[in-house]
Amino acid sequence: MGAAGGGGVEQAAGECWVVGVDVGGSGIRVGAAPADRPVDPTGTRTVAAAAAARVSAAAGGQDARALLDRLLPALDTLVAGLPGGARIGAVAVGATGMALLGRDLAARLPGPLARATGARRLVLAGDAVTAYAGALGTAAGVVVAGGTGLVAIGLRPGGSWCRADGWGQLLGDCGGGAWIGRAGLEAALRAQDGRNGGSPVLLAAAERYYGPVAGLPAALQPRPDRAALLAEFAPAVVAAAEEGCPVAGGLLRRAGEEIAATATAAATAAGGAEPRLALTGGLFRFDPLRRATLDALAVRLPAARPGPPDGPPLLGALRLAAAASAAVGTVAPGFPWPLDPPLLDVLDLAGLPDLPDRAAAEDGPRRP
Repeated sequence: MGAAGGGGVEQAAGECWVVGVDVGGSGIRVGAAPADRPVDPTGTRTVAAAAAARVSAAAGGQDARALLDRLLPALDTLVAGLPGGARIGAVAVGATGMALLGRDLAARLPGPLARATGARRLVLAGDAVTAYAGALGTAAGVVVAGGTGLVAIGLRPGGSWCRADGWGQLLGDCGGGAWIGRAGLEAALRAQDGRNGGSPVLLAAAERYYGPVAGLPAALQPRPDRAALLAEFAPAVVAAAEEGCPVAGGLLRRAGEEIAATATAAATAAGGAEPRLALTGGLFRFDPLRRATLDALAVRLPAARPGPPDGPPLLGALRLAAAASAAVGTVAPGFPWPLDPPLLDVLDLAGLPDLPDRAAAEDGPRRP
């Protein structure tokens, strides 16, 4: 992993910067931007963990130790590359599962992140919120975030969140990367057995990727990151559909229908008559799936106004951090997004005098 300059104007020493962290099912992305101006992606300095550095889920939720083991070195690299004397005003972390499985993160992230960056404020958000803030900023609308998982989130005109799906690989995330990958592997195994609905094309792809399919259960079932492993097969399903495989093509159409249904549910809850709508996340780089989703949306939600997102979830994390850094006194009155823990919360690190001692006890020796 390494730092990369974003091509922006060099900032004066001592200027305040903000840090954004995007934790997805397949990796971690970290960025920094000046705090005193609207976040410009071209002026953002970024560090990305290797794609294989996945964050696994523990019994109490997302595993904070596993995340910190990957995140702290990336933060060190990022902070070392900032102008001399630069200070960090706020850090915002958007993480998969924060809203449902984020107890460990909320308890264990503040201390290490405060020590690593010196930030006075920490924003903890579900990845759906950072996806929204990156795609639509503070405007009311609906954002569908598709990657390993799938969630739609809406911002009501009155200023409150609503969401649909995002229930995780076992119970939902319908139409997401893991859902598509699992459906593709099921079609491969059906072909292996000679059952209806099988695809010899997907069977061949599965064997190229995983080896003999008889070993799939043992390879996937024990893995805490199996959702990310399943999502890795989604590009093979897309490729098979583009080559004319009818089973793979049908799976993408089903995925598009599921995504459109989730977007419609969020839009209905948000209450906008003609909602702005953005599709964001790596899943929608696949044109066949994007087209299938838009086709289904045209039927289910014809009044929606689809448009390109402003930027990725990392941009959203930076926008959240910039707003937290700029807020004076109590954050809630002036914060431009609704605070709704655990979906979105802002912590005043300076107001927690016992934080270093508690964090040191939880996380081992203090980092220098």
